[in-house]
Amino acid sequence: MAAPEPGLISVFSSAQDLGAALAQLVAQRAASCLEGNRGFALGLSGGSLVSMLARDLPGAAAPAGPASLARWTLGFCDERLVPFEHAESTYGLYRTHLLSKLPIPDSQVLAINPALPVEDAAEDYARKLRQAFQGDTVPVFDLLILGVGPDGHTCSLFPGHPLLQEQERIVAPISDSPKPPPQRVTLTLPVLNAARSVIFVATGEGKAAVLKRILEDKDQALPAALVQPRTGALCWFLDEAAARLLSVPFEKHSTL
Repeated sequence: MAAPEPGLISVFSSAQDLGAALAQLVAQRAASCLEGNRGFALGLSGGSLVSMLARDLPGAAAPAGPASLARWTLGFCDERLVPFEHAESTYGLYRTHLLSKLPIPDSQVLAINPALPVEDAAEDYARKLRQAFQGDTVPVFDLLILGVGPDGHTCSLFPGHPLLQEQERIVAPISDSPKPPPQRVTLTLPVLNAARSVIFVATGEGKAAVLKRILEDKDQALPAALVQPRTGALCWFLDEAAARLLSVPFEKHSTL
């Protein structure tokens, strides 16, 4: 299935159709960047996105061949401070389920060092990003794929948390996450809003109420609503269950 041209809100009949379209979009964005004689920088979030991308992205990226994947840089939008073997490790899950099928060089997969204290882990990850994005005052990802929680959080940026005011650091530690595990490392809003393209992915009726608050009420108390790329594109990929309360216009995509 060809990837749709994303409008602000794209709604798919199922999470499976959404995942296939998302994978095609990632592959097309990568090809576009590589044609421009530069690399492709992708930032991933965890949760249900891991299995979705593991299912569809290897096949979508395969036609471009290993030489193209060698020019990808992969980062993570947030990470739990747990060993990579832990079930809560975002990098660990991607390593097992996606990277085993997507041969991006290890040196271009940017992960935290979970053996460090959380403050040091954040500084170490920021250093890795600055090295990978030399010349950028704030790292500019070509594409960030974000999730949103029922409380409106994205990455490890939670409602009412002081990190929502962070303007200096590109990576921040969090030791009091309201969602376990409590110690995490997260990209900050300046990085999210510097991206060339941001896609939020949300599925299931459990997300319907918060999506209405974000997309219709423009509730600025919700971290996800604060993601507004300064010059980049923002779009939402939803399934029908997640979109069921929306009355704003959206583009419906059906399987052909």
